[in-house]
Amino acid sequence: MSSRIPVRALATAAALLTSTALLVGCSATPGASNGGDDDNKTIVVSTFPFGVDEVTKAIITPFEKATGYKVEVDTGSNSERLSKLELNGKRAGADVMLISDYYAALGQSKNLFQKVDEAQLPNLAKIAVFAKEKQYDGPAYSYQLNGMLYRTDKLDEATAAKWDMFGDAAYKGKLALPDFSVTAGQLTVSGVAESVGKDAYDVDAAFKTLGEWAPGVLQFYKSSTEVTNLLLQGEIVNAPALSGFATSLVEAGEPIAWTPPATGKFMATNRAMIPANAENVKGAHAFINYLLGAEAQTSSAKIVGDLPVNPEASVPENLTKIVGQAATDPIGAGYKTLDISVIVKNRTEWTDRFAREVATR
Repeated sequence: MSSRIPVRALATAAALLTSTALLVGCSATPGASNGGDDDNKTIVVSTFPFGVDEVTKAIITPFEKATGYKVEVDTGSNSERLSKLELNGKRAGADVMLISDYYAALGQSKNLFQKVDEAQLPNLAKIAVFAKEKQYDGPAYSYQLNGMLYRTDKLDEATAAKWDMFGDAAYKGKLALPDFSVTAGQLTVSGVAESVGKDAYDVDAAFKTLGEWAPGVLQFYKSSTEVTNLLLQGEIVNAPALSGFATSLVEAGEPIAWTPPATGKFMATNRAMIPANAENVKGAHAFINYLLGAEAQTSSAKIVGDLPVNPEASVPENLTKIVGQAATDPIGAGYKTLDISVIVKNRTEWTDRFAREVATR
């Protein structure tokens, strides 16, 4: 990764351009940009605060070598980075933002992102259909599956996969559920809603059921570390969680496995978005196109543990061992994405209701 072009060099270049414009009788237009995009070989990529070294090794360094671009990395949580983008106004501070689907859609509702130019993304044609849903301004580059993370020395897979085990008195005090604030929270609510109600958005049915289960729940977890520690210490035997939480535990030989739920299978996606006021739109498209290619997708799956959206990518055995067919074909394995417009519209109300009707029961 490289640093930005020195301010002195930018100032000198700007002075030369201004002088040239005056000599030929033309006025310079601030922010005029096609030439800048063509000449600027530095981009800023905003990404998650974890796994930065792995992302650098798997994607950023190979991208720099393949294209001649230099990448600066900015990190933070989804909410932190989206707030920063909103506060920055016309100075986006990033050219590409790697962000989870809910926050991507929330940013779209505030006009913080621009639609990608499909003509500049030849690899877009190669990725899975679910990864290029029209409800988003940018494509998915990976996905996360919600399922059950459980102790294999306490439960068999069939038992762990059933939602109704969370209401079984035999496991009272030995179970955890995700808080609504985390990605698995919405996916779990939708999974329960589809299983006991009319559809994935029937939160009345879901909250009623979850509220009935709540007295037997030891903890509503808010991080991957929290739920994995509870499992490792034997304090719980099962919890709905993202498949990625299982990778290191299974590799370490712990008595822990992950399985899809018997019903109500939902997944989230991570999106590659271009801020509305990105300075280097051409470079942003070059990065996203590289990210969607089979080479980058294979490397990311192997090093980062991301599930790839490009069917031509090779998936390492450790991922297929955990999630099976869903590592290459989540739709074929019964997984679905949610209508994100419904989620954005209702998120605040549902968060408040979850706290009142479920988490505090």
